[in-house]
Amino acid sequence: MARGGARQGAGRKPKADEITLIENMDAVLVPESVWQALADKVTEGDVTAIKTWLSYRFGQPKQSVDLTTLGKSIQAPIQWVTPDEST
Repeated sequence: MARGGARQGAGRKPKADEITLIENMDAVLVPESVWQALADKVTEGDVTAIKTWLSYRFGQPKQSVDLTTLGKSIQAPIQWVTPDEST
């Protein structure tokens, strides 16, 4: 069984790929017109548009994670392993 290591296609895509994608999107549709269309939807009261606007304007709200399963808390002991014990 493989444990970690580099895998084909794994990890974050290169910044150059992201920039190329943004440039291609901008060539198809001017960003200002997209923002204006979103603003128009917000003015109309579109709930999804309002959520999108707020998430870009103020960021996503803090989220918490409840670590319970079927109403029971997970009670797993933590076992610390030093580098010389890991082999």
